[in-house]
Amino acid sequence: MKTQLRLGVIGSGSVVREIYQYLYFRSQYSPLLDVCAVADPSEPYRNWFGNLAGIPADRRFADHRELLAKVELDAVQVNTPDHLHCAPTVDALRAGLDVVVPKPTAATVRDAHAMIAAARESGRFLGIDFHKREDPRIKEAEARFQRGRYGTFQTAVFYMLDKLWVADPNHSPRFFASADFAEKNTPVSFLTVHMADALMKIVNLIPVQVRATGYSQKLPALKPIPVNGYDLVDTEIRFTTVAQAQIITGLAVPNSAESVTVQSGRILCSEGLMDLGLGTPGLREVHADGLTEVNPLFRNFEKDNTVKGYGISSTGRGLPMPKGARRPSSSARTMPVSSAETIASTRCDGTRSAGSSTAAATGAIGSSACLTSTRKHTRIASSPARWACSGVMVSDRISASPGLSGVGATLPA
Repeated sequence: MKTQLRLGVIGSGSVVREIYQYLYFRSQYSPLLDVCAVADPSEPYRNWFGNLAGIPADRRFADHRELLAKVELDAVQVNTPDHLHCAPTVDALRAGLDVVVPKPTAATVRDAHAMIAAARESGRFLGIDFHKREDPRIKEAEARFQRGRYGTFQTAVFYMLDKLWVADPNHSPRFFASADFAEKNTPVSFLTVHMADALMKIVNLIPVQVRATGYSQKLPALKPIPVNGYDLVDTEIRFTTVAQAQIITGLAVPNSAESVTVQSGRILCSEGLMDLGLGTPGLREVHADGLTEVNPLFRNFEKDNTVKGYGISSTGRGLPMPKGARRPSSSARTMPVSSAETIASTRCDGTRSAGSSTAAATGAIGSSACLTSTRKHTRIASSPARWACSGVMVSDRISASPGLSGVGATLPA
């Protein structure tokens, strides 16, 4: 009886360095995993991971198709850049393997449809890791809202902004393995999907219209390597109830910011409001290196060298384990199969507009995913407006304390 999942890793760049290496080798799920092979076109990243995992040289591949053909596996995790999720996922599913992919599902609705169709045709598992669903603050907000404490959802404002060095190919070391990540992908696919999925999880509503305004000034001005990408994207989402939300995401906050990702959210309802203290997770460090907000909820380093936190457990809970393998006692399988039924109802020409990116990544935009505004310069794929404040971020911290603060009616007994 097999007790370990024979796992192949396709892509070994930033998401593996920042999150999944800890899942594979230092988490409560590590005894359940046998990491057998790696595929990555970058030889340095491929060998870094191969050495870390103790993978022999003949199981390190530049092309994922060679990995699928030569190594006997149960599943793969596709950790490629967002716009390259589709091909290796479809190939692995057709090879009879289960697949786990970090958000977003894909960069276009067309790619998402292809992935879902391959999963249905093969009968294999396709899981998408939206780890903010496991954030205890999001789960608490969901439980409180859905018990009726705050009444009817009316509007929300979320923001999620990364430091400039995350997208800057001139920074050493680079955050992304590929220098053109911020050109091939946008803040929508990388960040907006997190907040859109979290909000939809809390309020349990289906969006029907999406429009976005993209700003591009700081990234194209980078030297010596400029980036033809978006500094900031302001996305407006309208729901079936006429409620709406604004989600602002970006890749150009000054590097002096207190954390790699500056983020928070406010949800306003008919009977109260909630502030999500996502940017104040509980540990503020004052050090010669600077002032830093540390998030131990996402990634928690224990004294015994193990790593916990919702960023690790989110994927661990959803791993398609072999029959007979015993999971850690707290790991009920809760990862959604990318809201496949909802994505499959979407209609779009597959171009990377604001609507299609968000739809593909969250799986819940609905039949109006590709509607664009009549307002000038609102589609991500069209002429962008300019950000006049590219060097400054004005901080309006809506919650000065960690966790969740709420004002609403008393819960019924």
